[in-house]
Amino acid sequence: MALYLTKELDNEAVIYVWEITETEQELMRMCSIPNDELEELSMIGSEARRKEKLAVRALLGEIFDEKVYLGHHDNGRPFLHNSAQEISISHTRRFVAIITHRDESLGIDIESLDRNFDKVQTHVLSEDEIDDLSEREESRNLQLAIIWSAKEAIYKRMSLSNVDYSDQIEIERFSPRDEGTLDAVFTHKDGSELEFELEYMVFDGHVMVWLVG
Repeated sequence: MALYLTKELDNEAVIYVWEITETEQELMRMCSIPNDELEELSMIGSEARRKEKLAVRALLGEIFDEKVYLGHHDNGRPFLHNSAQEISISHTRRFVAIITHRDESLGIDIESLDRNFDKVQTHVLSEDEIDDLSEREESRNLQLAIIWSAKEAIYKRMSLSNVDYSDQIEIERFSPRDEGTLDAVFTHKDGSELEFELEYMVFDGHVMVWLVG
């Protein structure tokens, strides 16, 4: 088993992170997958992507005592067919992260810091967010990673389509650390706003951001 960490939050949400150390065959033996998903899996050319999806199933099997069945709404938001628990899922080549809560809406995102986040600055940041970036390249890339991950987590929590990341999701100024909180505002297209507080942590070359409620 490769459960990397479990983090229990004050709001009763729980985060589980699985490190993908198994082979594809080992992951297949760990989880029971419906035939239609096996067919979808066989059409994925990348072994790494297949392992990510299998690791999600393996982690769900670790989290829940009874077998759960994963589904997705039309907008891609995951849900469990036979459980009232709310979930959000994210994965990289190395890690799978799942956050659960009995009834609150959730969002989680995990990203590898090996990735170059320069395109995030170009495509998804507002002018104010760009102005807040550090001039130091290493700090800037970490800032961009956290901002991108935060916007992804908010997008998953909102469960809406056609969201403009640069215009509708604003991350307030922050100084990146190994862990901390972020303030953010989501602006609906009718102009109404929702304020969020997100949490994040940096570990083992990755950043993970989440929100509950």
